Amino acid sequence: MKLASYKFNNTVSVGAITDAGICPAASDYNGDNGMLHFLEAGDAALFVLTNSIKNCENFIAANDAQLLKPISKPNKFFGVSLNYADHIEETGLDKPDYPTFFNKQNSCVIGPGDAIHRPKASEKLDYEGELGIVIGKRCRHVSREQVASVIAGYTIVNDVSVRDWQMRSHTWTLGKSFDTHGPVGPWIVTPDEIGDPQNLSIKTWVNDDLRQNFNTENMVFDCYYLIEYLSQVMTLEPGDIIATGTGSGVGVKMKPRGYMKPGDEVRIEIEKIGVLKNPIIQEPESSSFID
Repeated sequence: MKLASYKFNNTVSVGAITDAGICPAASDYNGDNGMLHFLEAGDAALFVLTNSIKNCENFIAANDAQLLKPISKPNKFFGVSLNYADHIEETGLDKPDYPTFFNKQNSCVIGPGDAIHRPKASEKLDYEGELGIVIGKRCRHVSREQVASVIAGYTIVNDVSVRDWQMRSHTWTLGKSFDTHGPVGPWIVTPDEIGDPQNLSIKTWVNDDLRQNFNTENMVFDCYYLIEYLSQVMTLEPGDIIATGTGSGVGVKMKPRGYMKPGDEVRIEIEKIGVLKNPIIQEPESSSFID
């Protein structure tokens, strides 16, 4: 099932994307935090929505609704550095013995079609196409054998990076967390439609230029290991997102540098999930404010 957050008739709702259109979930899950509440409801909410699709009489035409970021504000949003052999090779760094996680602040999250800002502070704006894991159950100390049961689904993440700010700190958090630098979507695909998450093609284009073309089978630390490892440290919660790393072809390693600029469009396609597209604009003056 493809689970989406969308706006229709000025109401934010959760629904399933089908060939016939969007089948709305129960109105209990309306509002900006609807998807979080839906994921917290777990299998019961999925069961009801599955039955609703079979008997749905009010499908919403996809063109009549606006797709939004699937999760408005995840409690935790992690990235993983150097998790593909080809990307490690292009950086010239050593293969890590353990996964290195960094935080992307949840204020950076945007959805499909939303604009990525080239910030006032830097022109070194880069893309990273990545598979995102969405946690579906509150969990801690999850064994590898248990991991599948805590995954709500998979999505597309663009781990947008401001390279000079990234390298100013060993934690990378600032260079990964500028506002608008966490595109996610266009929806969450449940594990039954994905099958093996370690055999998915990922491609990234900037305009019509194919920049990245890799497969999740080449992860150093696979999806299940990442969850098992993280859950030794902290409680994971429904709606948490783990971006699993990127392959080779990032802009910073191109000659000349392939940084994104205003007027560009970045497009990421992941097999069995779909396509996430976002335009690039210069950060507007309206981004300066005090509430």
